[in-house]
Amino acid sequence: MISFAVVTCIKIAVLLAALMTAAAYLVLVERWIAAWVQDRLGPNRVGIPLTNIRIFGLGQPIADGLKLIFKEEFVPGHVDRILYNVAPVVTFVAAVAVYAVVPLGAVDLGISGWAPVDLTVVPAFDAALIFLFAANGAAVYGIILAGWSSNNKYSLFGAMRGAAQLIAYEIPLSLALIALACYAGTLRIDEIVLQQAESGVWNIVLHPLAFVVFFVAATAEAGRLPFDLPETEQELVGGFHTEYSGMRLMTFLVSEFLHMITAAVVIVLLFLGGWHLWFLTGSEPVAGIGGAIIRIVVFVAKVLAVVFFFMWMRWSWPRFRFDQLMTLAWKPLISWGIVQVTILVVWYAWWEPLVVSQGWSSLPVLGLINWVTFILTWVITAAVAQPHYDNSPRRDLVRLAQDMREGSPYLESPTVRPCDA
Repeated sequence: MISFAVVTCIKIAVLLAALMTAAAYLVLVERWIAAWVQDRLGPNRVGIPLTNIRIFGLGQPIADGLKLIFKEEFVPGHVDRILYNVAPVVTFVAAVAVYAVVPLGAVDLGISGWAPVDLTVVPAFDAALIFLFAANGAAVYGIILAGWSSNNKYSLFGAMRGAAQLIAYEIPLSLALIALACYAGTLRIDEIVLQQAESGVWNIVLHPLAFVVFFVAATAEAGRLPFDLPETEQELVGGFHTEYSGMRLMTFLVSEFLHMITAAVVIVLLFLGGWHLWFLTGSEPVAGIGGAIIRIVVFVAKVLAVVFFFMWMRWSWPRFRFDQLMTLAWKPLISWGIVQVTILVVWYAWWEPLVVSQGWSSLPVLGLINWVTFILTWVITAAVAQPHYDNSPRRDLVRLAQDMREGSPYLESPTVRPCDA
């Protein structure tokens, strides 16, 4: 029991150290990518303190961290202090708790009498998918608490946007997870990864429609551009964390980056084979020390590739309007998620027994059906739905605002400006 507690504490310490380091240096990477996209130089000056060694600006995260640590912890007098202090803690805990069920396989240390060590903090968790979904969704409470406790209209608007966005995109996200759980027959993430490794077919190949739904919903859940409406600086100053500074603000910013890393990690685990790579990692549940290192390197490389795509997307695409953001969730994504779940239900109820009775392999047939469904769904949506890139003014909303202004004597008063109402 003592050894189990010690091993678990070591796992948690290593995990937190890796996450904090990754969040700090991914900020630097994102600034480099932004500079590359915008054809300019990024951070390249800060190096080893008290020396002229710059090492490509790798000391920038340390300088930024020290600046925020020593920055004044100013708390406005009009805030609710208890909720104001609890909000960043809730957001950070929700961002970190997901990693308790991230599987990296098991390693055999080669020591006589020692059982293989599972690299997951909470190994063999039977409800891992449900825990992941619940922990990821708990971040909305931190956003709401931050906006409400700030007693600031911009913070409150940002919190309302964040809550509406997270709740809306939880639905297609859950539909994609339901589809994967139906196919895998389990809620354990390690078994989903192992199934992909043993079959050699990643879920992105078998379930393209579920992947698209999950990827878009996960990007929106992480609050990345073009989905960062809760903190649009042009409209809401800083959104739900407008009144925060110092370490509290840094907690929110780190949590935001951790949510992006979480989205990348979950995408890799559920759709890109996790630690598996053909001809390199093998498919056994337990690996030796060398094999475990290779699996960790493969897993981290996949995660960094997805993170790079997130960053590239942020600095390449413009931001949605909020009505476009909500329309994307409630119309196309939820419909696509329902289609994917329906296809799998029909497959297991009627089609799979028929395919097996004919002596055919079920895996390529299921993949073909899912790809045909994906293409048909895409074509029908493109033909029926209004384009989401249409940024023309919403005439119905403009007329509604005009009617409200004409029918309200308060707004017509010369002594009161509309923005004060």
